[in-house]
Amino acid sequence: MTVPVLNVTNEDVQRTVTLEEGHFLDLKAINISPAKLSKAISAFANADGGELFIGVDEDKETGNTWRGFKVPENANGHLQIFEELFPLGGEFSYEFLRHPDPAKGLVLHVTVQKTREVKKASDGTPYIRRGAQSLPARTTESLDRLYRNKGITSFETELVNAPLSLVSNSETIISFMLAVVPVAEPLPWLEKQLLVRDSRPTVAALLLFSDEPQIPLPKRSAIKIYRYKTTDPEGARENLAFNPITIEGCLYDQIKQSVTKTAELIQEVKVLGADGLEPIQYPFETLHEIITNAVLHRDYGIADDVHVRIFDNRVEVESPGRLPAHVNERNILNERFARNGTIVRLINKFPDPPNKDVGEGLNTAFAAMKKLKLRDPVIRQTENSVVVDIRHQKLGTPEEIIMEHLAGNSEITNKQVRELTGIGSENKVKSIFYNLAKAHQIERVPGKGGGSAAWRKYTGETE
Repeated sequence: MTVPVLNVTNEDVQRTVTLEEGHFLDLKAINISPAKLSKAISAFANADGGELFIGVDEDKETGNTWRGFKVPENANGHLQIFEELFPLGGEFSYEFLRHPDPAKGLVLHVTVQKTREVKKASDGTPYIRRGAQSLPARTTESLDRLYRNKGITSFETELVNAPLSLVSNSETIISFMLAVVPVAEPLPWLEKQLLVRDSRPTVAALLLFSDEPQIPLPKRSAIKIYRYKTTDPEGARENLAFNPITIEGCLYDQIKQSVTKTAELIQEVKVLGADGLEPIQYPFETLHEIITNAVLHRDYGIADDVHVRIFDNRVEVESPGRLPAHVNERNILNERFARNGTIVRLINKFPDPPNKDVGEGLNTAFAAMKKLKLRDPVIRQTENSVVVDIRHQKLGTPEEIIMEHLAGNSEITNKQVRELTGIGSENKVKSIFYNLAKAHQIERVPGKGGGSAAWRKYTGETE
C-alpha cells in the first residue's frame, strides 16, 4: 500500500490535537495494536463513516499531544492489516500527516466511508459506531439489524405464520388483480412473485395485499399522526390537540389516507401573514413524497410505526430504521437504494401508484419546497430511525425576511422572527434588529418595550 505524506502547518497540528472524539472521529496513540484499530475502522464502515487519527496521545488534564511514527515504515504493521481488511479505494483512504517539527513524527489519518457491505474487524466480529464507542454486533438481533441496515437482507422477505386467505382472498388483492393482471388467479400470481412460499405469506405480501396487515404484523405496520400546538423542539402530552390518529390498512391505502389527513390538519394551522392569520402552506407533493418514502423504505423488522408529527412551524416524519447500505444524509438525493425492493416494485403496479417516479421522490419533495420559496427539508438520523423535518421557513436572510414581513404588516416581534427564520436565539434576533435599526431600515414601535417590544419600518419619528 502506497500512502502519501502531506506536510501540515502548526495550525493544522493544533486543530488535530484539539479534536473531540465522537460518532465520526477517533484518536489513537501509535502504540495501540492494529487489531484494536481494526475494530474502530469496522465500526465506522458499518455505521456512517468517520475519521481516525493514529499518533495522538490523549490526556484529559494536560491536553492531547502529537506523537507520530518516526518514519512511514514504522506503521507497516497497521497498514498490512488495513490492506487485508479495508483495502485502499473508494471506501477507505490513508495518508500520513508530517508535523512541521520532524522530531514529532507522522500521524496516520484514515478516512472511512459508510460501506455497502458489512465489514469485520480482525477478530471476525463486525462493530458498529455509536457515539464515541465501537460496539460489537454479536447477538442475533444486532447482526440481523446490521445486515438489514446494509440492505443485504430485508425483513420484507420473512415468512409469517398467518392464513393465506389474508392475501389470496382479500378485497385488496381482488381489486388489484382485476385492474392489473385480470387473466391470473391471486394465489398462483403471489407464488410466482415469491410473496407466498411454503404455503405462508411473506411480510411484503401482507403489507401490500392484506386488508388489515396490522393483525398479523402488530406495532410495525401502521402510521400515527399527531398534532402538537407548539413550536418546541419536542412535542409533549399537554401540547397534543387530540389523541393520535392511527391509519391502518394496506400500504397503498395507508399512504393515500395519511397524506390526505396530514394536509387537512395542516390547513388548520394559522400563522401571521400579510392579511392577518393565514393557513400554513406546504406543497402537497412534499408531504406525499416524504410520507411515501417513509412507508416504502422503512425497516419493517423494527416493531414501531411511522410517525407524522404536525407542529405549529413544521411537520416531522419519522421512519423506523436507519438509512440503508451506503446512503447517508449528504448523498441521499443522489444515491438510490431500495431496502424493500419487492414492496417498491409491486406498489408501483397499483393504479395511480404513490411512487410514480421510482427513485425520484425526495428530489420532487425538495423541488416543491423551492417553488414556494421555503427552505429545504432537513434529514437526520437517530439511533434507530430517520426523521425528515419539513419546516415552514422562508428562503432568504433573516434581514430579508424581516423586511418582507414589514412590507405587509405594521410591526414584527422577536418571537415572530424566530418562528419565521428558525433562529433559536432571542439575543441573535436582537442583534439583527439593532443592525437594521443602525442602517435606518427599522425602528422600535413607541410605547412597546420589554416582553411586548416590537419593531416597524423606519420613519424617523422616534429620533
